[in-house]
Amino acid sequence: MNLPIDTNKTIIDGYLRLLDNLTPSNKLDLISRLTLSMKIERDDKETSLKKSFGAFKSKESAEELIESIRASRVSTREIESF
Repeated sequence: MNLPIDTNKTIIDGYLRLLDNLTPSNKLDLISRLTLSMKIERDDKETSLKKSFGAFKSKESAEELIESIRASRVSTREIESF
């Protein structure tokens, strides 16, 4: 019978192997930054996801936005003769 691997433990062990080469001063700085990162309030997941992909807010409806985009299109293509 195979026991499931504890993914979090594996990740933590990997990080610890990476951190072994840091100086004690660097390790203390890292601890301080990790502690600070835990104190910062997190946005809800939906807001964070939208920020990741450049969410767009507008009072215009989708149809109005489409019409605005189409109206602003400019064609500067010139066909050259042979």
